[in-house]
Amino acid sequence: MIASLTGEVLTARLDSVVVEVGGVGLLVHTTPATAAAARPGESMRLATSLVVREDSLTLFGFADDDERALFEQVQTVSGVGPRLALAMLAVHPPQQLATAIAGGDVKALTKVPGIGKKGAERIVLELRDKVVSASGDGGQAAPQAVVPATAGGDQVAEALIGLGWSAKQAEDAVAKVAARPEAEGANTPTVLRLALRELGR
Repeated sequence: MIASLTGEVLTARLDSVVVEVGGVGLLVHTTPATAAAARPGESMRLATSLVVREDSLTLFGFADDDERALFEQVQTVSGVGPRLALAMLAVHPPQQLATAIAGGDVKALTKVPGIGKKGAERIVLELRDKVVSASGDGGQAAPQAVVPATAGGDQVAEALIGLGWSAKQAEDAVAKVAARPEAEGANTPTVLRLALRELGR
């Protein structure tokens, strides 16, 4: 089990980073907020969870141990795998997600693509009394270099599709966000957060 790693960031995308540890570049899947904190050329520490499948080894990284614990805990619910767990943390920062589960907020949980009303009710039923206390801001650190919203549109749409939305939903959300004043000159992670909010309405 790889519980954490620290190393130089080689590359950072909207939903993953490559961190060099002992001369080996490890691809780590993250939430957009955690990826936004990564700076190529700088050192980064990630709490990690290794998911072992018959045909793959997939590493997921988090801003802190609480976020990782929540990621692992929601997967104890039937039907919730690592991709869906990561999507939950992409749509809701850890503290908000923990609060939604503990408070039985089914509506908030159904904003995550792939979670319907019955699935959300099952998550609440199984975890509301067990959910860990998440802390912090979900790894939302200083933003990356500012780029025009339209320049990152393809990247944002690709990240949204990876989280479970259809191509049309992703493109429509990016188009709506790009037309807003607050998206003018915004960095790509900010555009992604705005698009996630738009899809959550």
